[in-house]
Amino acid sequence: MKVSVDSNLCYGSGECVYRVPSVFTVADGFGAVIPGREYTGDDPDVREAAELCPSQAVKLTD
Repeated sequence: MKVSVDSNLCYGSGECVYRVPSVFTVADGFGAVIPGREYTGDDPDVREAAELCPSQAVKLTD
């Protein structure tokens, strides 16, 4: 599964970075996926970060 952050929805809470700093980072004040870590959506921690994102900006796709 591929993980991404929808920059139109993200308001920069940093919840994803706090939960999985090995996958997420902050870019220009908003959450982003670290380059090369896009295909980590099967990781349970990444799934939890997507579920708990307050703006529902973290997306998992096949």
